[in-house]
Amino acid sequence: MNWKEYILSCIWSPLLIIQFLLVFIFGFYNEAGLNVVMYVGWIIWIISVIFGFGPIIVLKKEGGVEEGESYVHTKTLVTSNIYSILRHPQYTAGILLSLALILISQSGLIVVMGLVVIPLLYVDIVQADKYEVEKFGEEYEQYMKEVPRTNFILGLIRRLRRRHT
Repeated sequence: MNWKEYILSCIWSPLLIIQFLLVFIFGFYNEAGLNVVMYVGWIIWIISVIFGFGPIIVLKKEGGVEEGESYVHTKTLVTSNIYSILRHPQYTAGILLSLALILISQSGLIVVMGLVVIPLLYVDIVQADKYEVEKFGEEYEQYMKEVPRTNFILGLIRRLRRRHT
């Protein structure tokens, strides 16, 4: 991969970190006073934590990662566990985190930042699919047909259907 492939993450990553800091360190919190919206945001935040940290364990265990290497250096396509629901759980976690921060904060500034973060993250996901096709070939193309990119509700439904067939 070359530097051009990292440009989007150089934009969305710091913005997501700033969103997080503004909400939890600088108190951009429930500004509109909509408690139900804030609580929904917390639920989404919990889901994002699961999608964010789950892959670290799964990829390290099932991805053929060599001793001492980072979990991202997989040698094997992992299609089980969380990867049977979503192709990109960590990117999805980023999208959900940004959305959660919007709902928790109810701040115009956080909304504007999220309107930049979320689409850039999604474009990064599309690029990641292209990279994975290059890395894993037809096996990944088949996986793409079975498991959604980011729609974890559809992913859960499909996983349940696969279990019952």
